Amino acid sequence: MQSERFTFEGHDGHALDARLELPAGRPSATALFAHCFTCGKDIAAARRISRRLAAMDIAVLRFDFTGLGHSEGEFANTSFTSNIEDLVAAAEALAARGLAPSLLIGHSLGGAAVLRAARRIESARAVATIGAPCDPDHVTHNFGAHLDEIRAAGSAKVDLGGRPFTITRRFLEDVEGASLVEDIRALGRALLVMHAPLDQVVGIENAARIFAHAKHPKSFVTLDDADHLVSRARDADYAASVIAAWARRYLELRQPEPPADAPEGVVRITEADPNGFLQDIQSGPWHHAQADEPEDFGGTNRGMSPYGFLAAGLGACTSMTIRMYARRKGWSLEHVSVDVTHDKIHAEDAAQGEDRKVDVFRRVIRLTGELSGEQRARLMEIADRCPVHRTLERSSRVETVAAEG
Repeated sequence: MQSERFTFEGHDGHALDARLELPAGRPSATALFAHCFTCGKDIAAARRISRRLAAMDIAVLRFDFTGLGHSEGEFANTSFTSNIEDLVAAAEALAARGLAPSLLIGHSLGGAAVLRAARRIESARAVATIGAPCDPDHVTHNFGAHLDEIRAAGSAKVDLGGRPFTITRRFLEDVEGASLVEDIRALGRALLVMHAPLDQVVGIENAARIFAHAKHPKSFVTLDDADHLVSRARDADYAASVIAAWARRYLELRQPEPPADAPEGVVRITEADPNGFLQDIQSGPWHHAQADEPEDFGGTNRGMSPYGFLAAGLGACTSMTIRMYARRKGWSLEHVSVDVTHDKIHAEDAAQGEDRKVDVFRRVIRLTGELSGEQRARLMEIADRCPVHRTLERSSRVETVAAEG
């Protein structure tokens, strides 16, 4: 994956700062992410969800609305309507780059913004909201006792999340008059509504109203005990995984069909891209993965390399073997992690003039827990009893036959 700086012109000509998260290979689709009210493109949820989606072959642009983060302009001069214009400008900038967004994702007020902007972004085929209000004026509860002052004086300084923002009467009137009911009813795109039942900032009833107004295809997924900002990494990763899986149905992403279920005990490898090296791997009827080569070797880097899978097998077996032994002994082993690297080095016993090399797998094992020095030493010994370790250390035989027919 790679992340690059991206700048485009916002609704009033100011330069808006963005970050484009790109997968290692050619993107299967592009998403445009709208952040929450007064947040920014670098809030944890936006950053984690974007990078997670990029790891799943979906490019993501996240940007700071006018007057926020590193974008130019004055926040006091913006409104909900100007946010819509900024979203449309972002979509146009992506299209000019050859990455017209087919997926719109909005968090909190950003979710309300993508619901309104969707019909103006022709390339958009699916919309996902996270903790979004059904009506933009929901944000006015953040202004509390300042509402009367804003209406009377035209503006007021409001503390939001520990930072002062100037909220104007124009902004207030804009969100108060921005009902989304018709936008939702006429969305014309697949809709995914994600919301946490315990959200204390934007209540779950907002998700119910959005879902009720929307026409099919529509889906709702709960975020359980996540907070409104989706600040925990595991909640952000879950949201990204759900969005990616859901979007594949509606965006027609380039995703090769998994091979037909292999029989139990058989690992079946099927070429997925005859122009590259991508392979589909089906282990029995339940487990599917992909193998590939890095771009430097002519692949698209959409899966681990064959040696990567070999190293993964060694590391997984090592960890399982250590855990099994510690569990049987009743030792206080809290966690195991194994780093595996692979290299080829010149064989020490090679005859003079030969260039014979051997494969070397190096394991770095980390054991966490209240273990004595003797227990740690014993677990390191047990690591060498890992069945895959033993298979790699002794010579193996590979038998090859041609399939009939």
